[in-house]
Amino acid sequence: MTLLRPSDDPPAAVAQLSGWLGDDAPPPLVIETSGSSGRPKRVVLPREAVLASVAASAARLGATGRWLLALPSSYVAGVQVVVRSLVAGHDPVLVPDLDVAAAVRAAGQGPLFTSLVPTQLHRLLAEDDQAAALAGLHTVLVGGGGLDRDLRRRAEERGVHVVTTYGSSETAGGCVYDGVPLDGVGVVLDATGRIRLGGPTIFAGYDGDPDLTAQALVDGWFVTSDTGRLDPDGRLQVTGRVDDVAVSGGVKVPLPAVAERLRQHPGVVDAEVLAVPDEEWGHRVVAVVVGDADEAGLRDWVGEVHPRSWAPRTVVRVDALPLLSNGKVDRQAIRAAL
Repeated sequence: MTLLRPSDDPPAAVAQLSGWLGDDAPPPLVIETSGSSGRPKRVVLPREAVLASVAASAARLGATGRWLLALPSSYVAGVQVVVRSLVAGHDPVLVPDLDVAAAVRAAGQGPLFTSLVPTQLHRLLAEDDQAAALAGLHTVLVGGGGLDRDLRRRAEERGVHVVTTYGSSETAGGCVYDGVPLDGVGVVLDATGRIRLGGPTIFAGYDGDPDLTAQALVDGWFVTSDTGRLDPDGRLQVTGRVDDVAVSGGVKVPLPAVAERLRQHPGVVDAEVLAVPDEEWGHRVVAVVVGDADEAGLRDWVGEVHPRSWAPRTVVRVDALPLLSNGKVDRQAIRAAL
């Protein structure tokens, strides 16, 4: 099977995807996942799945226009920014060095959109001119990881219209917006709370890996590695990954909840929480923190709203969290260092 792999070079990717959209019989895209939680996979996406996602996104946002490309063009979120803009009749505006203000000035008139990961949003809000530029956009999609409530609140206080997205390369990008599936997208939870996604945006399989494909595609549903719950109003709340619950001293500790609480501490700029093997505890909860809060204070901070047993047993301070090229935290690099 002939496959098209989006270029790492944004201008080349725009030209490549423009030709792909106009092709009478285009090959599927193959998009390599970031590998933020393990070995990267090569996801095969037919054009129909990508365009179904574009149409459903536009219908939910209620407008189309020019998109600002602040994400790598070889990953699914960047591909979707390019394709959404092209389908709307515009080349995307490139955002070098995460200078959204300059990109907005170059974009011209009409509705503007962008897609970011939480780390990018955090950094842009720290600069007044960048925050003001974000506030002038029609919508800022934020995905690629959970968005802390405090970060969303700060964005909205600056006038930024934030919409959180949940999805993956296997779903042609975000397919659940602010907890509500896009039109045509199905969401079900199995008995363990594991999320399954269905609909026209689902991928065709993993290139060269039929066994992994058979595990991930079951009866037309994509079996994710995430867990969640459905609120009374039907909104999906993603609670973590299947492997993001550590058992430490016989207690189940949901690591994303601990990390979110740490990021709310006034002395913490950013934080990530992992579990490492421990002879005494089975697993030891370790917090990797950017900031100057002391270890005892951070344990108390977690214990104020969660069981004390969830508090990290070790706190490691770093100048910055390592990032992948798509802006996500490189959890594998952190784990290797620990």
